[in-house]
Amino acid sequence: MIIGKSKKEIEKMRASGKLVGQVLSHLRSLVEPGISTIEIDKVAEKMIRDAGALPTFKGYNGFPYSICASVNEQVVHGFPSGYKLKDGDIFSIDCGATLEGFVGDTATTVPVGKVDEERLKLIRIAEECLDLAIEQCRPGNHLGDIGWAVQHHAETNGYSVVRDYVGHGIGRRMHEDPQIPNYGKPGLGPKIKAGYVFAVEPMVNKGTHFTKVLSDGWTVVTMDGQPSAHVEHTIAITEEGPEVLTRVASTQGSTPYSVACN
Repeated sequence: MIIGKSKKEIEKMRASGKLVGQVLSHLRSLVEPGISTIEIDKVAEKMIRDAGALPTFKGYNGFPYSICASVNEQVVHGFPSGYKLKDGDIFSIDCGATLEGFVGDTATTVPVGKVDEERLKLIRIAEECLDLAIEQCRPGNHLGDIGWAVQHHAETNGYSVVRDYVGHGIGRRMHEDPQIPNYGKPGLGPKIKAGYVFAVEPMVNKGTHFTKVLSDGWTVVTMDGQPSAHVEHTIAITEEGPEVLTRVASTQGSTPYSVACN
């Protein structure tokens, strides 16, 4: 069942979204060759806790860290570690925070140092997929419109979209109904209504869409070892259209949606 949110609940989600957006923006600024992914995880946890919130991911179904740190061919759910980022890497940071009972969830993929044009394009297309998906988050549209926006743009540009992992509803729990695939057909699926809040998260691969999970039981990688880019925003559906709750001025994207935090 899709849980609609009241105006008061969405106001609380603006606060959690603003917080996690600010955390992610700061984490982006730390990314450079030589920093380890566990260092970034520790900064994220401190920022979230210092703000009076909880790192949503830590302990979630046994996940042991505050961020998901996925490098290059790692798609999602990567473990932070002593691995030091190096020139040419692309680094996906996925972060969640729970503030006053409501969750904000956001992700970005960051180029590390000097990155080749192919990987930069992969990130750009993933970000464009997210912006196009957000545009479909309007009352009267269907979930299939969101997935089609991602799939069509990615595949038109020669990329694939991950099918094993999807976006989701969000609110008091990180994962609520509905599931929001990054593929679909226009006009199909449940109708979108004002009051819904979605976490939309394109995962775009350079090669095949097939994935596998590493021996840690969490880290998802591309089957062919090609790089992947992952981006995500938490979006409230209002009568006027999509309101991006997790975007701040310094994060990626330039589409002029209603922004919850400046």
